[in-house]
Amino acid sequence: MDKLAIVRSMHTEENNHPQGTHYALTGHRPNPALKFPSLGSIISKELGPRNNLPPYIMVPEHQETDFFSYMDAYTSAFLGSEYDPIILPDPNQESFQIPDLSLPDTLTAADIADRRSFLQAVDRGFRQKEKHAEFGKMDRFTNQALTMLLSPRVKQAFDLSQESERTKDAYGRTRVGQSVLLARRLVEAGCRFVTTSGYAHGAWDTHKDNDQRLRDKLAPTLDQTLSVLLEDLQQRGLLDSTVVLAMGEFGRTPHLNANNGRDHYPDCWSLILGGGGIQGGRVVGASDEQGAQVAERRVTMGDLFATIYKAMGIDWTKEYVNPGGRPLYIANSIDDVMGQPGP
Repeated sequence: MDKLAIVRSMHTEENNHPQGTHYALTGHRPNPALKFPSLGSIISKELGPRNNLPPYIMVPEHQETDFFSYMDAYTSAFLGSEYDPIILPDPNQESFQIPDLSLPDTLTAADIADRRSFLQAVDRGFRQKEKHAEFGKMDRFTNQALTMLLSPRVKQAFDLSQESERTKDAYGRTRVGQSVLLARRLVEAGCRFVTTSGYAHGAWDTHKDNDQRLRDKLAPTLDQTLSVLLEDLQQRGLLDSTVVLAMGEFGRTPHLNANNGRDHYPDCWSLILGGGGIQGGRVVGASDEQGAQVAERRVTMGDLFATIYKAMGIDWTKEYVNPGGRPLYIANSIDDVMGQPGP
């Protein structure tokens, strides 16, 4: 905990899962007429790709049967699809591998180069008759895909077999543990933003038997994996340049319901973050005696985003202009005001 700060005075504005997830990852309430870019997409755009790695990755793929109701929370909206996340399968599976990251045995890099030359010759005449701008983005995607495909370094970043059995055990032989271990490998290799969970859908939605589920199932997995991640990052010299954030989309009610559970509660809740120069070993804000309302220093998603941007060297005061001409703060707070970073 000396590496982490606890924020005890988060206040958000949505209390249902899809809407809350959207709010927590974009800083905006869902709007059917306007799409908003996610935190990961904005960081990807501002920092750009590095070492031929995708800048934004989600691991593992969600288990939600209604994942489409969550998709807008993770996407780049009007920034462009190059800033959408690449979604990976569960790395805890024995058969884990990244689809299409290796050439077939019957195809070599030289074969790819020959085919690209032939394609360019065929395309040349056709493109002269079409708008060149329509092909520019397609070419960038093609080049990025081939660079990833042909780069041993990229392939190695996704290869969990490079990790020792001891390290895999330390992170935990679970969907959560192996996802976070893969996230560390990807960040170390050059990925800008990785979002990971691994918990089964609804695992933390403790409407029943809250205390027992936290004690016996949920907290031990998080404690193990998160503490090992922080130690691992520090030992590798990565903690000072890597922001670690653990949060949900809202909190839980300060009172127990009839089923000894706690229901959705956005008014006052907690999260933890550290690394990236953020001072650990402290508490930010406070709730009242019941844990129901913010009593000291309300923190919004815009404030959290501004803190993360500042730690990563991004201008947190920046605005984007959406296709309709509306300016949007990248650190958008309640009532569409600019968020403020923590000290």
